[in-house]
Amino acid sequence: MQDEIVFELPNTDVAVYVSAAYFRLDDNHYYIPVSLIVPGSQIPFTNAANKDKATIDIIGTARNELTMPIGNVRETVKLNIDESQQVRRKNVQYNTGFVLSPGIYKIKFVVRENQTGRLGSFESTINVPDLKKAPLKLSSIVLSNQRTAAAKHSNQNPLVRDGSELIPNITHVFSPDQHLYMQFEVYDPAREKKEALAASAPNNGPPNSPPPKQPKNPVHVLTNIVFLQGKMKAYETPLVEAREINAPERKAAVFQLDVPLAQLKPGLYTCQVNVIDDAAGSFSFPRIPILIRPPAPQQQTASGSPSGK
Repeated sequence: MQDEIVFELPNTDVAVYVSAAYFRLDDNHYYIPVSLIVPGSQIPFTNAANKDKATIDIIGTARNELTMPIGNVRETVKLNIDESQQVRRKNVQYNTGFVLSPGIYKIKFVVRENQTGRLGSFESTINVPDLKKAPLKLSSIVLSNQRTAAAKHSNQNPLVRDGSELIPNITHVFSPDQHLYMQFEVYDPAREKKEALAASAPNNGPPNSPPPKQPKNPVHVLTNIVFLQGKMKAYETPLVEAREINAPERKAAVFQLDVPLAQLKPGLYTCQVNVIDDAAGSFSFPRIPILIRPPAPQQQTASGSPSGK
């Protein structure tokens, strides 16, 4: 595995795919969540006590433009999955992260499944931007269909909030019975002027009551999602507003959106995320392709319908 990590040509005996994003921690450091996927069909499981068992070794490295290693990951992952989950039809996903400065990096991971010793590797280039002069300082946009309880050691990970962790869906393939969870951050949004804040702030109290308490550092950032098929709008979510910075340690307005997909027909969509810093007059409209696949047919067995993640 150590030899493979420095080879230029990837090993393809085991299929591996890696995706990365970026979130600012401070002006000079970014957290890079990395997700690695191995198809379950690539992993030979042994059966014991009605469980499918296997282990995979993972090593990864992040190298700068001078090919110097900046970060390293090494772990043995134990898979212990009920047969009913049919893992061979699913993907095995491993999530980790690096803390990097702005720059261009090569991230490479090598995987070995320990039943036969086969190797697989994947290398990707990530550009960690310097957002200091950007008109709208926007993180990566992470899509997901799953949240899990957060691990204790993941306190630096911006995808962890309120005790739960967003698991990236790096294939951007969903089914109609799922929810599309989306998370991104806007850094250093402009402060809203007091006049504009007073005009927009509702006062739902009794007549002559004092105005509601305003945030200490008010901002006004708006966002929503438009689902497009070709040039036609298929669906648009309501506007969501941020009136204050809710991640002060990163000077960030964090957005966590939840879209039930049952209202969208199966098909290929362009997901346009509208982000507007109203106080600064800056905006961004990134687009992400997603696929909503038809629901899987229900197959009846002697013990009922199969289930799985």
